[in-house]
Amino acid sequence: MEHSACILEELKQFVVKDAPPTVYYIPDFISEDEESYLQQQVYKSPKTKWTQLSGRRLQNWGGLPHPKGMLAEKMPDWLRPYCEKISSLGAFSGKTANHVLVNEYKEGEGIMPHEDGPLYHPTVTTVSLGSHTLLDFYTPVSIQEGNAPQTEENRFLLSLLVKPRSLLILQDEMYQRLLHGIQPCARDTLTDKVVNLSAAGASAGETLTRGTRVSLTVRHVPKVMKMKLILGRK
Repeated sequence: MEHSACILEELKQFVVKDAPPTVYYIPDFISEDEESYLQQQVYKSPKTKWTQLSGRRLQNWGGLPHPKGMLAEKMPDWLRPYCEKISSLGAFSGKTANHVLVNEYKEGEGIMPHEDGPLYHPTVTTVSLGSHTLLDFYTPVSIQEGNAPQTEENRFLLSLLVKPRSLLILQDEMYQRLLHGIQPCARDTLTDKVVNLSAAGASAGETLTRGTRVSLTVRHVPKVMKMKLILGRK
Protein backbone atom coordinates (compact mmCIF):
# COMPACT_ATOMS: atom_id res chain seq x y z
CA MET A 1 0.00 0.00 0.00
CA GLU A 2 1.37 3.40 -0.95
CA HIS A 3 1.00 5.52 2.20
CA SER A 4 2.49 8.60 0.57
CA ALA A 5 -0.54 8.84 -1.72
CA CYS A 6 -2.62 10.06 1.24
CA ILE A 7 -0.33 13.00 1.95
CA LEU A 8 -1.66 16.38 0.82
CA GLU A 9 -0.32 17.79 -2.45
CA GLU A 10 1.21 20.86 -0.81
CA LEU A 11 3.47 18.60 1.25
CA LYS A 12 5.15 17.18 -1.84
CA GLN A 13 7.55 20.14 -1.92
CA PHE A 14 8.95 18.95 1.42
CA VAL A 15 9.98 15.46 0.25
CA VAL A 16 13.68 14.73 0.90
CA LYS A 17 14.66 13.43 -2.52
CA ASP A 18 18.09 12.07 -1.55
CA ALA A 19 16.62 9.66 1.01
CA PRO A 20 14.82 6.36 0.34
CA PRO A 21 10.99 6.61 0.30
CA THR A 22 9.64 8.52 2.13
CA VAL A 23 10.77 11.49 4.23
CA TYR A 24 9.05 14.85 4.53
CA TYR A 25 11.02 17.56 6.35
CA ILE A 26 9.05 20.73 7.10
CA PRO A 27 11.12 23.52 8.67
CA ASP A 28 9.32 26.01 10.96
CA PHE A 29 6.21 23.86 11.25
CA ILE A 30 5.52 25.69 14.52
CA SER A 31 6.39 29.24 15.61
CA GLU A 32 8.85 30.23 18.36
CA ASP A 33 5.86 31.13 20.58
CA GLU A 34 4.34 27.68 20.04
CA GLU A 35 7.71 26.10 20.79
CA SER A 36 7.96 27.98 24.11
CA TYR A 37 4.37 27.12 24.97
CA LEU A 38 4.90 23.40 24.30
CA GLN A 39 8.15 23.37 26.31
CA GLN A 40 6.35 25.02 29.25
CA GLN A 41 3.54 22.43 29.09
CA VAL A 42 5.99 19.53 28.98
CA TYR A 43 7.82 20.78 32.07
CA LYS A 44 4.59 21.70 33.89
CA SER A 45 3.42 18.08 33.64
CA PRO A 46 3.32 16.17 36.94
CA LYS A 47 6.60 14.51 37.93
CA THR A 48 4.79 11.17 37.88
CA LYS A 49 4.32 11.55 34.09
CA TRP A 50 8.08 11.17 33.52
CA THR A 51 9.72 7.77 33.01
CA GLN A 52 13.51 7.77 33.38
CA LEU A 53 15.37 5.56 30.92
CA SER A 54 19.09 5.21 30.42
CA GLY A 55 20.06 8.09 28.17
CA ARG A 56 16.77 9.98 28.20
CA ARG A 57 13.43 10.43 29.95
CA LEU A 58 9.97 10.42 28.47
CA GLN A 59 6.26 11.09 28.93
CA ASN A 60 3.51 8.96 27.40
CA TRP A 61 0.19 10.59 26.40
CA GLY A 62 -2.94 8.95 24.97
CA GLY A 63 -2.44 5.52 26.54
CA LEU A 64 0.10 2.68 26.57
CA PRO A 65 0.28 0.88 23.19
CA HIS A 66 -0.15 -2.88 23.68
CA PRO A 67 -0.51 -5.84 21.25
CA LYS A 68 -4.02 -6.49 22.60
CA GLY A 69 -4.99 -2.86 22.16
CA MET A 70 -4.25 0.51 23.75
CA LEU A 71 -6.45 1.56 26.65
CA ALA A 72 -7.04 5.07 25.33
CA GLU A 73 -6.72 8.09 27.61
CA LYS A 74 -7.89 11.60 26.83
CA MET A 75 -5.24 13.65 25.02
CA PRO A 76 -4.44 16.83 27.00
CA ASP A 77 -5.69 20.12 25.56
CA TRP A 78 -2.16 21.39 24.88
CA LEU A 79 -1.36 18.43 22.60
CA ARG A 80 -4.69 17.90 20.85
CA PRO A 81 -4.38 20.79 18.32
CA TYR A 82 -1.01 19.42 17.15
CA CYS A 83 -2.38 15.90 16.79
CA GLU A 84 -5.16 17.37 14.64
CA LYS A 85 -2.87 19.66 12.64
CA ILE A 86 -0.49 16.83 11.73
CA SER A 87 -3.35 14.41 11.00
CA SER A 88 -4.97 16.96 8.68
CA LEU A 89 -1.87 16.71 6.44
CA GLY A 90 -2.93 13.14 5.65
CA ALA A 91 -0.05 11.58 7.59
CA PHE A 92 -2.20 8.77 9.00
CA SER A 93 -4.31 8.03 5.89
CA GLY A 94 -7.28 10.03 7.15
CA LYS A 95 -7.09 8.82 10.77
CA THR A 96 -6.33 11.15 13.69
CA ALA A 97 -3.23 10.78 15.85
CA ASN A 98 -4.11 9.35 19.28
CA HIS A 99 -0.69 8.87 20.88
CA VAL A 100 2.19 11.22 21.71
CA LEU A 101 5.55 10.23 23.17
CA VAL A 102 7.51 13.14 24.63
CA ASN A 103 11.25 12.43 24.79
CA GLU A 104 13.77 14.67 26.52
CA TYR A 105 17.37 14.34 25.34
CA LYS A 106 19.92 16.34 27.31
CA GLU A 107 23.12 17.39 25.55
CA GLY A 108 25.13 14.22 24.85
CA GLU A 109 22.20 11.81 25.20
CA GLY A 110 20.96 9.57 22.38
CA ILE A 111 19.00 6.44 21.55
CA MET A 112 20.15 3.10 20.12
CA PRO A 113 19.15 2.24 16.55
CA HIS A 114 15.63 0.78 16.67
CA GLU A 115 12.42 0.43 14.70
CA ASP A 116 9.03 1.64 15.90
CA GLY A 117 7.28 -1.68 15.39
CA PRO A 118 3.84 -2.89 14.33
CA LEU A 119 1.66 -1.33 17.07
CA TYR A 120 1.49 1.96 15.14
CA HIS A 121 0.12 3.07 11.79
CA PRO A 122 3.27 2.87 9.59
CA THR A 123 4.06 6.58 9.84
CA VAL A 124 5.96 8.46 12.51
CA THR A 125 5.81 12.23 12.83
CA THR A 126 8.10 14.24 15.10
CA VAL A 127 8.07 17.88 16.21
CA SER A 128 11.36 19.03 17.76
CA LEU A 129 11.72 21.66 20.49
CA GLY A 130 14.78 23.41 21.90
CA SER A 131 17.72 21.93 20.00
CA HIS A 132 18.72 20.26 16.75
CA THR A 133 19.72 16.63 16.51
CA LEU A 134 21.05 14.26 13.87
CA LEU A 135 18.83 11.26 13.23
CA ASP A 136 20.90 8.40 11.81
CA PHE A 137 19.52 5.58 9.67
CA TYR A 138 20.86 2.03 9.39
CA THR A 139 20.07 -1.02 7.30
CA PRO A 140 18.81 -3.89 9.46
CA VAL A 141 21.19 -6.73 10.35
CA SER A 142 20.65 -9.33 7.66
CA ILE A 143 21.90 -12.87 7.30
CA GLN A 144 22.59 -12.66 3.56
CA GLU A 145 25.03 -9.76 3.31
CA GLY A 146 28.50 -11.19 2.54
CA ASN A 147 31.19 -11.57 5.15
CA ALA A 148 31.62 -7.93 6.17
CA PRO A 149 31.12 -7.59 9.93
CA GLN A 150 27.68 -6.10 10.49
CA THR A 151 28.80 -3.26 12.73
CA GLU A 152 26.69 -0.17 13.27
CA GLU A 153 29.29 1.70 11.22
CA ASN A 154 29.01 -0.66 8.24
CA ARG A 155 25.22 -0.54 8.33
CA PHE A 156 25.02 3.28 8.57
CA LEU A 157 23.24 4.74 5.55
CA LEU A 158 22.41 8.43 6.01
CA SER A 159 21.46 11.13 8.51
CA LEU A 160 18.74 13.75 8.72
CA LEU A 161 19.37 17.10 10.41
CA VAL A 162 16.33 17.82 12.54
CA LYS A 163 16.12 21.46 13.61
CA PRO A 164 13.94 22.95 16.37
CA ARG A 165 10.33 23.74 15.32
CA SER A 166 10.52 21.35 12.37
CA LEU A 167 8.15 18.50 11.56
CA LEU A 168 9.64 15.23 10.30
CA ILE A 169 7.40 12.58 8.69
CA LEU A 170 8.77 9.08 7.98
CA GLN A 171 6.84 6.49 5.97
CA ASP A 172 7.33 3.50 3.68
CA GLU A 173 10.89 2.08 3.59
CA MET A 174 12.27 4.78 5.92
CA TYR A 175 9.80 3.67 8.57
CA GLN A 176 9.28 -0.02 7.88
CA ARG A 177 12.73 -1.29 6.88
CA LEU A 178 15.45 1.00 8.22
CA LEU A 179 16.44 1.45 11.86
CA HIS A 180 16.90 4.96 13.26
CA GLY A 181 18.90 6.22 16.21
CA ILE A 182 20.69 9.23 17.70
CA GLN A 183 24.40 9.12 18.60
CA PRO A 184 25.08 10.18 22.20
CA CYS A 185 27.32 13.18 21.54
CA ALA A 186 27.40 16.89 22.35
CA ARG A 187 28.39 18.16 18.88
CA ASP A 188 27.58 17.23 15.30
CA THR A 189 29.87 17.95 12.37
CA LEU A 190 27.74 17.90 9.24
CA THR A 191 28.87 15.80 6.28
CA ASP A 192 27.35 15.03 2.88
CA LYS A 193 25.77 11.96 4.52
CA VAL A 194 23.22 14.44 5.93
CA VAL A 195 20.78 14.30 3.03
CA ASN A 196 18.54 17.28 3.91
CA LEU A 197 21.22 19.96 4.47
CA SER A 198 19.72 22.57 2.16
CA ALA A 199 16.15 22.03 3.41
CA ALA A 200 17.42 22.47 6.98
CA GLY A 201 19.38 25.61 6.07
CA ALA A 202 22.81 24.12 6.80
CA SER A 203 25.95 23.14 4.91
CA ALA A 204 28.58 20.40 5.07
CA GLY A 205 31.51 21.17 7.36
CA GLU A 206 29.40 23.08 9.90
CA THR A 207 29.63 21.97 13.53
CA LEU A 208 26.49 22.33 15.63
CA THR A 209 26.39 22.11 19.42
CA ARG A 210 23.44 20.28 20.93
CA GLY A 211 21.39 21.56 23.83
CA THR A 212 18.40 19.94 25.53
CA ARG A 213 15.96 18.71 22.90
CA VAL A 214 12.37 17.71 23.55
CA SER A 215 10.73 15.69 20.78
CA LEU A 216 7.01 15.14 20.38
CA THR A 217 6.50 11.87 18.52
CA VAL A 218 2.93 11.96 17.27
CA ARG A 219 1.42 8.68 16.02
CA HIS A 220 -1.78 6.79 15.38
CA VAL A 221 -2.35 3.52 17.26
CA PRO A 222 -4.96 1.59 15.24
CA LYS A 223 -5.82 -1.00 17.89
CA VAL A 224 -7.62 0.65 20.79
CA MET A 225 -9.43 -1.22 23.56
CA LYS A 226 -12.90 -0.25 24.60
CA MET A 227 -13.10 0.50 28.31
CA LYS A 228 -16.09 -1.78 28.99
CA LEU A 229 -14.19 -4.86 27.81
CA ILE A 230 -11.70 -4.37 30.60
CA LEU A 231 -14.20 -3.68 33.34
CA GLY A 232 -16.07 -6.93 32.77
CA ARG A 233 -13.03 -9.07 33.45
CA LYS A 234 -12.00 -10.48 36.77
